[in-house]
Amino acid sequence: MSQDKQDVYTRVTNKIITDLEQGELTWRKPWSDKNLAGHVMLPLRSNDIPYTGINTIMLWSTAVEKGYASPYWMTFKQAKDMKANVRKDEKSSLVVYADKFEKSELDTDGNMTTQKIPFLKQYCVFNACQIEGLPEAFYKIPEPTVTNPEQRIEKLEAFFRQTKANVFTGVKAAYYIGQDKIEMPPFEAFNNAASYYAVLAHELTHWTRHESRLDRDFNRKKWGDEGYAKEELVAELGSCFLAATLGFEPPEPENRAAYIQSWLSVLQNDKRFVFQAASFAQRAVEYVMAMQPQKDSSVPKVGAVI
Repeated sequence: MSQDKQDVYTRVTNKIITDLEQGELTWRKPWSDKNLAGHVMLPLRSNDIPYTGINTIMLWSTAVEKGYASPYWMTFKQAKDMKANVRKDEKSSLVVYADKFEKSELDTDGNMTTQKIPFLKQYCVFNACQIEGLPEAFYKIPEPTVTNPEQRIEKLEAFFRQTKANVFTGVKAAYYIGQDKIEMPPFEAFNNAASYYAVLAHELTHWTRHESRLDRDFNRKKWGDEGYAKEELVAELGSCFLAATLGFEPPEPENRAAYIQSWLSVLQNDKRFVFQAASFAQRAVEYVMAMQPQKDSSVPKVGAVI
């Protein structure tokens, strides 16, 4: 692994570890930030295509820290092409792109073999709030989304129905992989509608791990082990990504302190895993979005798992 690539993994993961050590979930900051609360969106490129995976987490975190309310991010050149200018002394933010290239070589038997080698590129972007002269649409703050906590939201009901996941009403929120079923408490047991749908999104992300779907395992053997912690991180990110995509606020996870400790252990042992977790979560979102009618399947594809 190149030094530059290692630096990206370490830099991003260490930032998230620092937040976790302070009891903060990097990917949830937008919902509590005064500049973003009520209108959290996925970070957008200049062409309105959302960023995905680890870039979502990184740009959300930066937007909160810097107080950026605009969801738009672009390169210096993209701003210049629109006859706009990055203000003097503004600092750029890091985003990354994962892909693979093919390398051909002779094996020990003299046969030509081809390997796909993963690589990681990084580039810099600026938020629209750092740029002068963009079209007005880039500065417009989205209207806050208001939902009635006493009523189910038919658009979201239709979204979850379309997945054909087997959801039954019980006493707790859980996914049972052996039965391939999701248990959810009654809708009325939640503080508001957004809390219900966010928990359902969390369990639906777990649902995608089944071998008939995305076949995500992490060598999980028992409740509370490292594989369990990894899967819970994927489900947590998947819930947040879906919430931003569908327009509702995710609640804090139950047993927050315990989850933070388990995630800290995983990330301290593997600087690459938060990249992988974000990519797995993005794949889960893409999987359930692909089950929707074509006009609703708007989540873009991402590169290779890092």
